[in-house]
Amino acid sequence: MAVTMAGTGAFDWPALMRAGMQGLGLPPAQFWDLTPRELLLLLGLEQRAAGGFGRTRLDELARMFPDGATGKEMDG
Repeated sequence: MAVTMAGTGAFDWPALMRAGMQGLGLPPAQFWDLTPRELLLLLGLEQRAAGGFGRTRLDELARMFPDGATGKEMDG
């Protein structure tokens, strides 16, 4: 499934709406609450579109959001 319209780089919203609302069965409000990246993830297209991330990025996120943090530690 192409997520962009050929030659424009713009999202193909009609195709994404069909995939989200018909294919995934999302109600319209839930569909529109998603970010484009969340929708692509649900459709199984996110890694192809964004290239995913590797171990380095995972390690960065683990340092930023360590297990066991209560939120106070991250508030500054």
